[in-house]
Amino acid sequence: MHIGPYALANRVFAAPMAGVTDRPFRRLCKALGAGYAVSEMVTSRRDLWDSLKTSRRADHQGEVAPIAVQIAGTEAQMMADAAVYNIERGAQIIDINMGCPAKKVCNKWAGSALMQNEPLAVEIARAVVAACQPHGVPVTLKMRTGWSGENKNALTLARAFEDVGIQMLTVHGRTREQGYKGQAEYDTVAAVKAAVRVPVVANGDIDSPRKAREVLVRTGADAVMIGRAAQGRPWIFREVAHFLATGELLAPPLVAEVRRLLLDHLAEHHGLYGEYAGVRSARKHIAWYLRSLPGGEALRQQVNVIDSADAQLAAVADFFDALAQRMDRLPPAPWQTGQQETQEVCA
Repeated sequence: MHIGPYALANRVFAAPMAGVTDRPFRRLCKALGAGYAVSEMVTSRRDLWDSLKTSRRADHQGEVAPIAVQIAGTEAQMMADAAVYNIERGAQIIDINMGCPAKKVCNKWAGSALMQNEPLAVEIARAVVAACQPHGVPVTLKMRTGWSGENKNALTLARAFEDVGIQMLTVHGRTREQGYKGQAEYDTVAAVKAAVRVPVVANGDIDSPRKAREVLVRTGADAVMIGRAAQGRPWIFREVAHFLATGELLAPPLVAEVRRLLLDHLAEHHGLYGEYAGVRSARKHIAWYLRSLPGGEALRQQVNVIDSADAQLAAVADFFDALAQRMDRLPPAPWQTGQQETQEVCA
């Protein structure tokens, strides 16, 4: 599978999630089998480009190609300028956000709110494509099935986006109105795939190797994109990729491997954000890793009052050292036990 000139390693992708898919997390997902990973969204507002948050999101040091950056906004020229801004900082693929359902985004008529204004949505896509073409940078787009159950217009928009030069479409199988509630539906994804020639990626509720295969078969999509299921379980990408390639399920990872992965992740996270912000923003990642582990809740509570990077790393290391004395491998994943775990984030 290709996006423009870039050959992707496989068809299992990491979804863009605000506050989650920063550079350390993307690097981890790619190392653990994701064939592609998209950044958390970068604002198109020029007055915020010099902010610390945007500068961190535009930092791609050490990231494996292709580097894909998602941009969000409501004005065509601002979005075009944002695309060039990110290309100048290393972006090799630009992704347009028309899928985020978060109120703070949609209240500004960005994200999935743009699907209510089809002419503006197409105008933005056209402008971004035109801005990226001189740089040889392909443009992709992520959207929902529509604004509401009565207004599913993904199919109409998909055709229009293809006509203006969008080179890949990702469809989350929910409307903006649904947020992350209920179950994703894939009939709309299948309809989009049947209607366009560009690659189509299915997204929403893909939380296991078997579910990934089921969605690919049901939709005919070219790839799957995984978001919430990768929080605290980034090895899901290799589990899915291996199952799609061989039909075999991998055993849960070794405790010793997870210890190393998490400590490396935390060290890079602290390096990007600095100690004060890094220790605090890393707490959610630690909590996700711990949520299914014996004794995990006690460590989560302990970590929530630690404000030192060294102390946070030591607490995590001690926990996994003790866990390794009790078990070689992690307990079965939620999809192996029939449990479902969800976390509302912007994807």
